[in-house]
Amino acid sequence: MSALSLSSIRAKKELEAKQALHQKHHEELPTEAFTETDMLLLWNKFAQRLTDQGKRLMATYMQMNDPVLNGTTITLELPNQSTKEEFLSGYHDLLGYLRGKLHNHDITIEVKVNEVSETKYAFTPQEKFEKLKTINPNIELLKKLFDLDV
Repeated sequence: MSALSLSSIRAKKELEAKQALHQKHHEELPTEAFTETDMLLLWNKFAQRLTDQGKRLMATYMQMNDPVLNGTTITLELPNQSTKEEFLSGYHDLLGYLRGKLHNHDITIEVKVNEVSETKYAFTPQEKFEKLKTINPNIELLKKLFDLDV
């Protein structure tokens, strides 16, 4: 059937009418209360499911920072604009999953870009040692005690 034929236009309108009948009105959708802990549990479960399916990029974006709940808005902070755009291209499944499992269809996901929060990775042995030293200062004592090189 041609996309511009009258029968295709009629079929499209019939399909839209059927879909409108099956869609629930916004007032009929559940809006149960939930806690940030509940949301984080499901968030991490979904990220694990994505990892298991081989969609590691989206799972990595979800696990870069913990999302923050403010009412029914979930705010996620990402390090740059390209990461945000990539996340937004695949977040609809996540949103549907959270809305269904938390029984609240008012949930929205807001993504903020914070380029300052970009993590600095340690590449050289000296940088790795300094990073470990910030985590546990006793490593300096260990280095001196056993006369270790970096």
